[in-house]
Amino acid sequence: MSKEIYENPDLKKERQNCPFNKEEITHLLDGGKEKTIERKQLENYILSDEQLKDAVPMEYLSHADKYAEELRKACLLMHKLADSPAGQVPTLRALMGAGLGSAVLKEGNPLALHYVMFIPALMGQGTIDQQAKWLEKAYNLNMIGTYAQTELGHGTFLRGLETRATYDPKTQEFILESPSLTAYKWWPGSLGKTANYAVVMAQLYTKGKCEGTHPFMVQLRDEETHEPLPGIVNMWLNPVCISSYIHYGTYVKPTNSKLSYATMVFVRVVVCQDVTTNLRKAVTIATRYSCVRRQSELKPGDREPQVMDYQAQQNKLLPPLAATFAFQLAADHLWNLYHTANNNIEQGDLELLPDLHGLSCALKALCSSEAANFVEVCRQSCGGHGYMSCSNFPRIYGQVTAAETYEGENTVLWLQVARYLVKTRKEQSGGLSVKYLIGEEKGPKTVDTTLEGIVKLYRRAAVGLVDVAIAELDKSGRKGEAPHDAWNHAAVYLIKAAQAHARLFVVESFVDSLKEGKLSAPVRTVLSQLCELFIIYWLLERSGDFFLCSNLTKQDLLLLNSKYVELLAAIRPQAVNLVDSFDLRDEVLNSPLGCWDGNVYQRLFDEAAKSPLNQSNVHESFHKYLKPLLKSNL
Repeated sequence: MSKEIYENPDLKKERQNCPFNKEEITHLLDGGKEKTIERKQLENYILSDEQLKDAVPMEYLSHADKYAEELRKACLLMHKLADSPAGQVPTLRALMGAGLGSAVLKEGNPLALHYVMFIPALMGQGTIDQQAKWLEKAYNLNMIGTYAQTELGHGTFLRGLETRATYDPKTQEFILESPSLTAYKWWPGSLGKTANYAVVMAQLYTKGKCEGTHPFMVQLRDEETHEPLPGIVNMWLNPVCISSYIHYGTYVKPTNSKLSYATMVFVRVVVCQDVTTNLRKAVTIATRYSCVRRQSELKPGDREPQVMDYQAQQNKLLPPLAATFAFQLAADHLWNLYHTANNNIEQGDLELLPDLHGLSCALKALCSSEAANFVEVCRQSCGGHGYMSCSNFPRIYGQVTAAETYEGENTVLWLQVARYLVKTRKEQSGGLSVKYLIGEEKGPKTVDTTLEGIVKLYRRAAVGLVDVAIAELDKSGRKGEAPHDAWNHAAVYLIKAAQAHARLFVVESFVDSLKEGKLSAPVRTVLSQLCELFIIYWLLERSGDFFLCSNLTKQDLLLLNSKYVELLAAIRPQAVNLVDSFDLRDEVLNSPLGCWDGNVYQRLFDEAAKSPLNQSNVHESFHKYLKPLLKSNL
């Protein structure tokens, strides 16, 4: 990381005598020392290119100019890809995510969906013949694709999609059409201007019967002129005919319809990783700023203290700091499960699929919602400066909150998770992540406030809230309510159960990773403190669930509160060292508040000077509007 000659004295003091090796944590987060070296090489390679830097900050450009500028840089990045020192695969992932890619493409990558959804859809849902026809073109960027599922009137509820694909046995073609305004494909990235192909999700009709949603490859634009093809009007299909591999109108059901979830599961895993990266940026910005900013009086007559010295500020920032580790370790666990399940699927083994689907829904909903809340807390912790666009909080917050509604609106995902939990509890059979729901816990249910004891409390809460939801469903059933009505009337209980399940998974992933990881004693100490702080924080925030489902007492809660406050004080001296270990370059943070050198105020002033409005002393609007008003004697 390049360091300016100037270094804020408060930050310099925070960094002195760090008791742990920051690089060890960096390697842990990157996935090993070699991955760290690759990342740094790639960052130097990409960020040293002057053509990839913004002459004018993006917020001062029009929407059309933003798109053109981001597309220019995205295309240049693709040209640089072949010469990447880290290889193409890691480069692609870095450039499509919230890390290095966001340093160059601040408004988003126009080509991201091509790699994140279009190519995975071809790989996961295309036949061998289709892959042979399209995959090489897609990898070579001879075509740009997107994944067109969401419609103006329907999103998560796939069975409600209105786009139709009717098979014509005479021509052996599918006729795709949008029967209404609400059937317009809406929200798929790159669809409006960039993509010339799309995997389109539509209801398949053959011999007068609807066979459910299926993916179809549709060419949207001419490959030479980029003009929309006949029938394509802003992704309104009116109608469009495409070739078919099905002959004589005979429908053959896919080997396993659940395989169509593979693309969405993959994207949910990526979402978990990206919201965690964005949270890491927010925490770094807020933590460094809170150690540079001095405010008010802690002791009458003394110098204004660092904002971070206030316990209230520690309470705001240290839980999200801990959450970045918790979410990353859980996302890593899910990523490994995804690859294991994918390999098994290729061998015809679908056993892990239900568990993978349940966990990907749960973790995506939990990470996105919690990260959104934490990012907003980080912004508030920076006062008015955090509200400025140049702080980068508005952009980070926008990206994280968007994740709450794409690839499954979170409430819908929670209810899908709840269905899996209820089924497991009732049938006493399910995947590894829900084994705790099978059978009854043996032994006394005494409360133990050690780390292991708190994890048991999470497990009891998760089991207990599933049982509460089932009891509510049964009560509705005894009243004679139809199952779908009973489900709707128990939604609040079901969502609570799903959330408790997700929290348990994150907590267990955090604790197990620290047990299993090869860590030095100093690193293990500080990460264990963060782990304990985080799981106590979550418990205190939702103490009602734990009172309901365990023998937790008021005295236990007071004890946990005391331990929580002690942990705030213990972690506070290492806050800056911990965010430094994230090794986020200033270009990635893109915030004067979070810069490595702490030269906050000069950088804020310099950012304001970049505004086109500040390039002249008197704006032309003064003579047009304000001066006539001043002379009008109102």
